[in-house]
Amino acid sequence: MIFFMRWIFVVLFLVTVAVCPVYAYSDWNPLIKRLVADHFDEKTIQALFSQPNVRFDPDVMSSKLKEVINNRSAKTGTTPVGKTKAVYDGFLKPAKIDSARSYTRANMPTLKEIEKKYCVQPEIIVAILLVETDLEGFLGRKNAFNTLASMALSTNLETIRPYLSPDLITRDNEYFAETICRKKSKWAYSELKALISYASERGINPLSIPGSIYGAIGICQFMPSKIPVYGIDADKDGHIDVFSRQDALYSVANYLRRNGWKCNMTSARKHKMIMAYNHSNTYANTILKVAEKIRQ
Repeated sequence: MIFFMRWIFVVLFLVTVAVCPVYAYSDWNPLIKRLVADHFDEKTIQALFSQPNVRFDPDVMSSKLKEVINNRSAKTGTTPVGKTKAVYDGFLKPAKIDSARSYTRANMPTLKEIEKKYCVQPEIIVAILLVETDLEGFLGRKNAFNTLASMALSTNLETIRPYLSPDLITRDNEYFAETICRKKSKWAYSELKALISYASERGINPLSIPGSIYGAIGICQFMPSKIPVYGIDADKDGHIDVFSRQDALYSVANYLRRNGWKCNMTSARKHKMIMAYNHSNTYANTILKVAEKIRQ
């Protein structure tokens, strides 16, 4: 009977581990010191990192390293055969297109104002929001603060190596992986500072902000550093709020316009401009295809 109870306990423990996210312990002090050295208030930062839901998530940097290393073998400047016209089929389903048309109709006055100012057609903006956040329905399953703080803390390969598959790092790619780790950590630190500043300006807790796998936030899925550059306070409340529909719609158009979007462009030129929003050929193809179906 005792053996049976022990066996049950072991099974329940293993199931719990399998279904619950496991976060590694980490010393945040190096990151706290960097932020304080960059003129963030020490008490505020200490209090922020003392919150119980601040967690080190090794999956963020390990996933990025795996992605970059696996893509390294692809020939630079080439597109795999059959991928030039690839799209994300899920966004072209009738139900998704119907939702996009309804969203367009519901927001047409605002979208027309945006088109007049930026020359970005309503269907392009709505297509982007469909792919990015399912028309505001999905703002990300990650915590943006934890995501960026975890990457920022992973300044060297040894920090993240215990969480990588044993065969990912080899003698041939170790230096490359170390370089990528430092580069992505530096990038994430800049984005973390921007996220903290954005939350402070909005008067909200940074840990309350949902985000994508790599820390993009809001209806328009901007990285935090892009908000003061491309964000628009369309509702004139004194703040750029990427979780506000009006601000987000204008911000998408402004982003495209600032990256070269013009009136009366060809489809090929539109494709190039959309890739400035997300550097993916399949993404740009999908946006244009969804926009075409919305028009129809």
